Amino acid sequence: MADQERLSTVDAAWLRMDRPTNLMIVCGVMMFATRLTLQQLRQVVFVRLLCFHRFRQRVVDSGLSAFWEDDKNFDLNWHVRQIALPGAAGKLELEEIVGDLISTALDPSKPMWQFHLVETADGGTALVLRIHHCYGDGFALMHVVMSMTDADPAQPHSQVEDIGSYNVKRSSWERILGPVTEVIGDIGRAAIEAGEIGRDWISHPAHALEFARTGIDLASEAAVIANMTPDSHTRFKGSLGVMKRVAWVEPLSFFEVKALAEALGCSINDVLLGCVTGALRSYLLAQGDAVDEIEVRAMVPVNLRSPGPISELGNHFGLVFLSLPIGVADPLGRVLTVRTRMAELRHSQQPVVALGILAAMGVLPSVARERILETLAANASAVMTNMPGSRESRYLAGKRITQQMFWVPQSGGIGLGVSILSYAGKINFGIVSDFRRVPDPGVIVRLFSEQFEALLGTAMWQLCERDLAARDVGMEAKISP
Repeated sequence: MADQERLSTVDAAWLRMDRPTNLMIVCGVMMFATRLTLQQLRQVVFVRLLCFHRFRQRVVDSGLSAFWEDDKNFDLNWHVRQIALPGAAGKLELEEIVGDLISTALDPSKPMWQFHLVETADGGTALVLRIHHCYGDGFALMHVVMSMTDADPAQPHSQVEDIGSYNVKRSSWERILGPVTEVIGDIGRAAIEAGEIGRDWISHPAHALEFARTGIDLASEAAVIANMTPDSHTRFKGSLGVMKRVAWVEPLSFFEVKALAEALGCSINDVLLGCVTGALRSYLLAQGDAVDEIEVRAMVPVNLRSPGPISELGNHFGLVFLSLPIGVADPLGRVLTVRTRMAELRHSQQPVVALGILAAMGVLPSVARERILETLAANASAVMTNMPGSRESRYLAGKRITQQMFWVPQSGGIGLGVSILSYAGKINFGIVSDFRRVPDPGVIVRLFSEQFEALLGTAMWQLCERDLAARDVGMEAKISP
């Protein structure tokens, strides 16, 4: 392996998007009903995480280019720590600790990740994971987490193979990026000529070919993004501070959500996003804010990896802008509106255009990068991510993980992050918010659960009315002469 390995342009973009008010840290929490010791955790990390060479590497950024290099002073004890909860050491105290950790920058002189082991008052353990976004997107990091855990504690799986290097062939991406150069402009074209942009499409050219049917498609979608009006002015947008707050709620039953989605003729994601929309609407109403004709736009990540096993770390996703119908009062109407809008976005080229923009940001001067970041952030008030996790319970060091949650960072001036993660027959919902914008995210997560119950009740009532109407028609047909 070479002493240094250049970051992909997209990974470099996430590296350079760090701000005091929005750190590019992916944060996750694993809950255990029993005690997990620091020694047990370090052993798992040593065997199951450090087999990925990337996690022994730090980033060296000269401003012109960024490289991975081995940390010759790597110390596992620095990266795997134990901390204590204050006071009652319950869920509220844990949420506060997680918020503090999300608000705390990782040391750039070392590999930018840390695991924090926390003992809770009920005899259980929480594991808080912090990894800088430049190491990988949610799909890649989920693969890493799965490699650290087992489906059966009595039969731990063998060590996974190392992944993370790029196999670059310039000729394979020049054909793809031809139309993209029309999208990203003169600065982007100059960067391409320097051999920088497109590194994430190099190894998997089918990604771009699948989404970019023609250069006109890409150009039109770029125009859609460029011509977006700023998002609605609500308390979710505004100046940010440096403190974040997080909250999560008791999980929903995956099977109940699935049954409801099937009854409504929509996807599970449509149902969940409809409930998120209702929760944000209810929160604004509780604050005395206007909601009529209000739409809050969210940036939603879209996976651009090829189907199959993860073959490399890094970031391989695009973004779409979804307008949430905050102004719609009817729970069922909100879900059906979300369904229609998501269907339209599935056929758009926004994800691949957004990936090209991120690639450009990785090599642009800081002034141009900040301008693009501010423009994108003005188009949205939240980042919303829905990740599929394991369908079955997983075990770490023989201890069963009872619940999982994660939060993705928000870029630019966006101060609200919404995360949905399915795990072991449950759907977990969490919020991370800027303290200035939403100081009480716990209210929103409780409203999310209430919105699901309201939607369930509405759907059941309408289905009953439909069945009764059908029965009445049948009865009339029977008694007709």
